[in-house]
Amino acid sequence: MSTSLTAPSVRRLRALARAELSLLGRNRGVVFTALVVPLVLPFSVRPALDHLDLEKQGISVGAALLTAGIGFSFLFAVYSSLVNAYVARREELVLKRLRTGELTDTEILAGTALPAMTVGLAQALVLCAGCAALLRAGAPKAPYLTLLGLLAGLVLSAALAALTASVTRTVESGQVTALPVVFGSMIGSGIMVPTEVMPEPLGAVCELLPLSAALRLVRGGWTGQLSAYEAFGALATALAWTVVAVVAVRRWFRWEPRR
Repeated sequence: MSTSLTAPSVRRLRALARAELSLLGRNRGVVFTALVVPLVLPFSVRPALDHLDLEKQGISVGAALLTAGIGFSFLFAVYSSLVNAYVARREELVLKRLRTGELTDTEILAGTALPAMTVGLAQALVLCAGCAALLRAGAPKAPYLTLLGLLAGLVLSAALAALTASVTRTVESGQVTALPVVFGSMIGSGIMVPTEVMPEPLGAVCELLPLSAALRLVRGGWTGQLSAYEAFGALATALAWTVVAVVAVRRWFRWEPRR
């Protein structure tokens, strides 16, 4: 399976992404979930944050809400919407037909994911600007870490979506099969409660969850509280999860409808 990005490959990816964006726009429920939910849900986290000693860890409420918003973008704009997209395209035989053409397997999966990843990135940038302006979160102290966290989270969310789609029979059942990642990440990956303020044993375990490292890079880049060693550890963890997810997708992703 070739992964090189030649000019023809880029053109094929662009054409597939445009087609997928057109299909995405026709599903109003998915569009609402992808665009609105990640921007609204962070406000539900605010009451819980008011009861935490964030200042002791050098985390402002603005930085915590920013991380929550970006985490919700990973889960709803990218992960959940892509689980539905992959399953729907597979069951409608779209993926099977695409494989008979010039597109490689990697191009098919990446082209399908590009619109959702673009939406997730745009939301993250809006959240960064909004939190900086409205919540006095300031500018990121280490913007390169925040950027690395965003990219790692987007890629990993897409890979996890493809992996979840491989065990999902229908679009309707995708709402169930996606729940472990959604709830596990919301509770344990630092979205609802930053892992830094969790009890030591629990926080250490939660930092190993798939999206925890990406969100820690986002938050650490904003606050400047991550040491070089901690940043390298978070980056290595995010990269390890991405490699594991990609290898699992290459091995187990199903291109034929599940009957």
